[in-house]
Amino acid sequence: MARLLMIRHGQASFGADDYDALSDAGHEQARVLGRSLAARGIRPGLVLRGTLRRHAETAAGLDLPAQVTIDPGWDEFDFQHVVEVHRPLYRDRAAMMAELGRHARPDRAFQEVFEAATGRWSSGGSDHEYAESFPAFRDRVAGVLDRAGELLREHRDIVAVSSGGPIAMAVALLTCGPKADVAQLATVWTALNRVAVNTGVTKLIAGRRGLSMSTYNEHTHLDGDARLLTYR
Repeated sequence: MARLLMIRHGQASFGADDYDALSDAGHEQARVLGRSLAARGIRPGLVLRGTLRRHAETAAGLDLPAQVTIDPGWDEFDFQHVVEVHRPLYRDRAAMMAELGRHARPDRAFQEVFEAATGRWSSGGSDHEYAESFPAFRDRVAGVLDRAGELLREHRDIVAVSSGGPIAMAVALLTCGPKADVAQLATVWTALNRVAVNTGVTKLIAGRRGLSMSTYNEHTHLDGDARLLTYR
């Protein structure tokens, strides 16, 4: 069977001037996963990735001997915009960092704001406030899944380097089915997105009925080093 391995990027650089760059841990996560894939004999015929720097650096760290194709459909939703709509103070980065800096764990404080912001975004009550609404995000991911399914007709294995949001949406779409409403998708997506691990691997199988999920967020390649197990 043809397989699509969706890989969440390595840890980005929270609090740095360029969040989109991988942290030192993020680079190491990508290298560890690349070695694990090679040891398991996984040699994809094609690597897909989004346009973000963290996608590019993760794909490079995997060091897979395959053609790389860029598809913006794999990009993360603009979480900064989503957070700023919910918390306008955060449009000023200095003000955001100052507020978060008052907490013992700024990363956890930001996660709380992030979850509240994405909850508002996915609720469907204010779609007009967002450059990309939650339903538009759903449709974008559905489109990129369709394109990947077509490519699997040519390649037995494909790796797609993406972000937690699109991967969780892909799984929500496959789990809930084509008749699921936005509220149902949002509930499943939120639960999946919350637990996504950096460089977690989600495996989809292509069969006669299309794509189906085999595993979600597998990360046994990180078991040997607890410091590499990160979620943000």
